[in-house]
Amino acid sequence: MLRILAYILLVALLVAGAVWLADRPGQVSIEWLGWRIEATAGLLLVAVALLVLLAVVVLRLWDAIWHAPRRLMHKRAERRRASGYRALSKGMVAVAAGDAAEAKRQARTAYGLLKDPPITLLLAAQAAQLNGDDTAAHRYFTAMLDRPETRFLGLRGLLNQALGRGDDKAALELARRAHLERPDALWPAEALIDLQVRTAHWSGAATTINEAVKQKLIEPPVAKRRLAALFTEEAKGVALDNPDRAIQSLREALKRRPGFVPAIQLEAEILARRGRMKDAKRLIEQAWGAVTPGPHPLLATAYAAIEPTETPLARARRFETLAQKAPGHRESRLAVAETALAAGLWGPARQALESVAREEEKAELGRAPTARVCRLMAALETGERGDGNAARRWLAAASSAAPDPGWVCAGCGAALPEWQARCPHCGAFDALDWRAAPPPPVRALADARAATGASAGTMSPDADASRSVALSLERRPPSEALPFPAAPDREPGSVDETEAPGAQVDAARLVN
Repeated sequence: MLRILAYILLVALLVAGAVWLADRPGQVSIEWLGWRIEATAGLLLVAVALLVLLAVVVLRLWDAIWHAPRRLMHKRAERRRASGYRALSKGMVAVAAGDAAEAKRQARTAYGLLKDPPITLLLAAQAAQLNGDDTAAHRYFTAMLDRPETRFLGLRGLLNQALGRGDDKAALELARRAHLERPDALWPAEALIDLQVRTAHWSGAATTINEAVKQKLIEPPVAKRRLAALFTEEAKGVALDNPDRAIQSLREALKRRPGFVPAIQLEAEILARRGRMKDAKRLIEQAWGAVTPGPHPLLATAYAAIEPTETPLARARRFETLAQKAPGHRESRLAVAETALAAGLWGPARQALESVAREEEKAELGRAPTARVCRLMAALETGERGDGNAARRWLAAASSAAPDPGWVCAGCGAALPEWQARCPHCGAFDALDWRAAPPPPVRALADARAATGASAGTMSPDADASRSVALSLERRPPSEALPFPAAPDREPGSVDETEAPGAQVDAARLVN
């Protein structure tokens, strides 16, 4: 609308000017070089306008002729650039699709058309990797280091190659360079920490973690947990050669993660080896009675190792004292039961085990207690009453019972016999947690009955029960549970004639 109004206003002004000139024709006379020109003012203005228009046309034509070669070259370069980026896009799509031949072809096309821009180096390197040409890929990644805009990507490519061939030394140096190049990026920090842990550069890993916290790449709680793992792993490496340094590292770990069981367990072992028995006992007793970690089977193992030569009866009495730090706790009762079994104190062992079994059976809605409790009940039936049938039923129940907790990797799910800072299976750092591993697959009912029947005819109850006690006292991981499948539930109200009378926890209710 505004344009229409402006156009109307311009036409009105031109018409008004023409009318004004027509009302005032006037005369103009020009004498130049013997020539005399006489005309009206209006005609002169029209002639001047035509001359100006002619001059503009001539100048435009001259400019077009003069700059034609340059413009042709510019248009040709634009077409090449468009074709090059089109080839680059196709090459990236081929890389994503895993088409090595197409990626290599498009990389060559893009390289020829674009004349070595930084992005073509990346495409060429990826195409070489798809073709399995690590030498060419290494050459392209190295060339990327010469350009500031591609240096970071080049370092990442070279780092991945070093990790792929297992060259930790070169990978560590490349990770350091990448971290210095971009200290605010997450992957260089994570890669550097992992490599420093892998190569036992503990102080460097701690420094990198603290820098990552400052850059807000790692949350402070996660950093504290990782630092605790670092210091504990460092202490494991120097525990025998430099126990003072190991204890110092363990206390640094406990500052950042109070109640960290591996650190407490290792410190107690070091103190006991140095003859500081009272300090070792006090450390575990304080941890046993604390809210975190509280009673834990690994602490019980360390507590037993403090006095390796004591009699079973003395150990049972000592564990009764320990259990009073957290009376009623499941682990306190199981610790008392295990030491009482080893000492032949059947009454306290049965009282503790049956209370735990009742609670676990109720929590599992009628299923058998955990495998550890089932094995201990089998040992109790054999040791106190010599009841091999009841022991076999408990051992059969252990195979399908809830698994015992252990160190399980959160990354790959592998169950490990002891804590480590890095999972040996998947390499994940600080990924081990104390929890129950996934239960083993349940075999068919016919196989379960056949296995249970075969074990009844061929297995020695006393020998198997002794093995069960040894497994429980040594705190073996859940993966070492006895491999007998569970037998089916009996009909309600049926009674097993071989069951020992007076048992408060009826194993026959749980398995055939």
